[in-house]
Amino acid sequence: MRVRRLPHRATYVLVFNRRGELFVHLRSPHKDVFPGHWDVAVGGVLAAGESFDEGARREAREELGVDLEPEPLFPLHYADERIVVHGMVYRGRHDGPFRLQPEEIVRGEFLALDAVAARAAREPFCPDGLAALAEYRRRWPDRRD
Repeated sequence: MRVRRLPHRATYVLVFNRRGELFVHLRSPHKDVFPGHWDVAVGGVLAAGESFDEGARREAREELGVDLEPEPLFPLHYADERIVVHGMVYRGRHDGPFRLQPEEIVRGEFLALDAVAARAAREPFCPDGLAALAEYRRRWPDRRD
């Protein structure tokens, strides 16, 4: 779907630990879109008939191996030369450990939000995830989850 730039629905779950650090992960080099890029959100394309809430829980379970009850935050509409997505952004809380899905995630770690921005300035990140995080920070500039 994303390979052919078809519009699709997707979820973005920003996972914070109790110190307010965000879980970022390195995508598999075998992913069809943005292989080997860092991402700030777990999530993905919804299945046919699946709600955003169901998709957010399913993706967290698949990618991180944990059950979350993510809090819905805001819709995200993102488009660039590679993808067109109508999504929903969520916030989840978990301190780990995670059982990472090897087909999706090479490795991950919790980082302070300023450290995420510094890494994004020097390493490739998924642009739609960064758009979700930018909107999150715009809406809640002083929040330290």
